[in-house]
Amino acid sequence: METIYNYLKQQVELHPDALAVFDEHRSLTFNELDKMASQIAANFPGEPKRIGVVMNHGVEMIASLFAILKIGAAYVPVEPSFPTDRIRFMMNECNVDFVLTEPEYAKKLKGFSLQYVNTTEIAGQDAENIPSTAKPDDLAYILYTSGSTGTPKGVMVENRNVCNYVKAFRNEFHPAPGDVMLQYSVCSFDIFVEEVFASLLSGAALAIPPEEAKNDIRLLMKFVEENHVTIISGFPYLLLEMNKLKAIPKSLRLLISGGDVVRESYIDKLLPQVEVYNTYGPSETTVCASYFRCNGTQALPDGTYPIGKAVKGVSIKLLDEQMNPVLVGKIGEICIFGNGVSHGYVGKRENEAFVTLPDGQRMYRSGDLAIMQPDGNLLFLHRKDTQVMILGRRVEPAEVQNILCECHDVEKGAVYANTDEQGLSYLTAYVVPKNKKRFSMSAVKKAMTKFLPPYMIPEFFVRMEAMPVTPNGKVNGEALPIVMKSGSL
Repeated sequence: METIYNYLKQQVELHPDALAVFDEHRSLTFNELDKMASQIAANFPGEPKRIGVVMNHGVEMIASLFAILKIGAAYVPVEPSFPTDRIRFMMNECNVDFVLTEPEYAKKLKGFSLQYVNTTEIAGQDAENIPSTAKPDDLAYILYTSGSTGTPKGVMVENRNVCNYVKAFRNEFHPAPGDVMLQYSVCSFDIFVEEVFASLLSGAALAIPPEEAKNDIRLLMKFVEENHVTIISGFPYLLLEMNKLKAIPKSLRLLISGGDVVRESYIDKLLPQVEVYNTYGPSETTVCASYFRCNGTQALPDGTYPIGKAVKGVSIKLLDEQMNPVLVGKIGEICIFGNGVSHGYVGKRENEAFVTLPDGQRMYRSGDLAIMQPDGNLLFLHRKDTQVMILGRRVEPAEVQNILCECHDVEKGAVYANTDEQGLSYLTAYVVPKNKKRFSMSAVKKAMTKFLPPYMIPEFFVRMEAMPVTPNGKVNGEALPIVMKSGSL
């Protein structure tokens, strides 16, 4: 069966003693990773279906994910650094059976049933007899993205979706034993899915750097060089930082940019040194839906690159409002078909974006507009709605505005997105105080951090005496002052 755990088991049988995953403290072969996953699963209470994961990045975290997947359950990943209220919302909406975590985060997870992964205690256990009960249609994970209704929404992805993406990744990039993938992304973004599963399920190793290296490009490149990392998948801004260096480690053979627009100025010095790909894909269709190889091509007149053609197992059509195909060179909505289309959103959420066609095919309406070139490559234009990308993450200004307006000191609030000189989005919050004499903007900002992660906090806050409104009483966004940003990174 095509399940994530069965794909791992294939690699265990093919390369039992090959290096699978390592961090600064320990390393595991494929056989050892499988054994640790089984041992962790043996300690799960009851028959859980959804398990929260709030852990530091390391070998134990990766083994824990496979433990969850082995028993046919789904994991709900959240970075420990996320605001407590946001973590609680996600875990409650998913109705997790328990949360796998570490003692240092117990206070943050008060009220939930907690399980700790203690590899010292389980080291001597024999859990080889635990059968894998996962099925292709079982949920594998639930990733939360920003929601237009004012709260984050969880995307439910099945085992078969991930297996399809692994095959697509293999078809394009040919990962194999000897390759080493860098684990750089946060666990709550689907680049993490690519890093972990596209590598390990293909026989490649996964390298987890220390946290301090993630915030220092020179330390990160030192880690890459010392550990012979061959593949990095990340946001365009990581590639931009690498592009500023005199040279990159010679071990690297492939750089994959995803999550936002990649510009020629971000990668012009990298292109002669390594293969660079621009990719596109919403979380709802499992990591990437299209690939474009930047080497040997010219950037578009605006300095960006196409998002390419559909990956293996996926098809993309540009459709108009009536769901009819548009002609080459005309603007249409990116609609994605195939085995990557996920199950939908968790909870009582509107799922109009997911369409089941009369023939049983599933389609996802992305809300993104594009043009098809004569050569079949897609040119991404912009969103149909107000959704923007901030540091590679999807953000709905409506969600941020909802949190702003919930703040005790705010009488009226509005959040709008603008773009800087490089075309990158940023948020501005406009606030009418309840009490003009005792108002503190820093207190409002602090209150917002209780629910929103740092990248969703508006970059600028503007105090208003009153909100400009349209004749029908709505906030007149065009009349709000624009805080200009130069665009430097």
